[in-house]
Amino acid sequence: MVLTAARPVEFEHAADYRHEIMARVDRARFLEVPERRYLMIDGTDAPGSPSYTDAIGALYPVAYTLHFALKQRGIAAPIGTLEGLYTLDPRGATNPGTPVEWSWTLMLPVPDEATDAEVAAATADVATKKGPDLVTGLRCETWEEGHAAQLMHIGPYDAEQPTTDRLHEAIAEAGLRPHGRHHEIYISDPGRTAPERLKTVIRQPVVMDR
Repeated sequence: MVLTAARPVEFEHAADYRHEIMARVDRARFLEVPERRYLMIDGTDAPGSPSYTDAIGALYPVAYTLHFALKQRGIAAPIGTLEGLYTLDPRGATNPGTPVEWSWTLMLPVPDEATDAEVAAATADVATKKGPDLVTGLRCETWEEGHAAQLMHIGPYDAEQPTTDRLHEAIAEAGLRPHGRHHEIYISDPGRTAPERLKTVIRQPVVMDR
């Protein structure tokens, strides 16, 4: 499959968050990702480990509590899509046979309508009902990714590398280079979707190559 990108690149401005996380399988999409608030939690164990699962289990209760608080104000704000930022060598190319050292940040977008006080109240409510240990390390942070390229991967998470490689090829063809952390956006629910049908947006921040 050959990916192409127009030169010079015109970075698309998405209409909203849902439009922002759209991607194609056969063509890289280049876009300007705006500043956004996220619920975030960091970790260093492998994806799928207990601490990784616990991080997901901390994000969603706060997001749902915030969702219902906004609903009481008459604001319909759907729960966002789980996203992950990763720093690692996924193929162990530097030291074959040695354990991969992971560093990740899992995050959920915070609705624009939510105030900082409502986010804090939602976090405190979850800590009260489910225990403070659940939300240890969870924070709300404003983050701007800027210029990025993305491509849709369909299939198991452990088969993403060819998609990532094709995305990086498209980035180079466009006269750009990767900058920042590898970014994954989980469109499908792995609990309800067969591995071969999972949809994951693979995103990579970029800068002009020199």
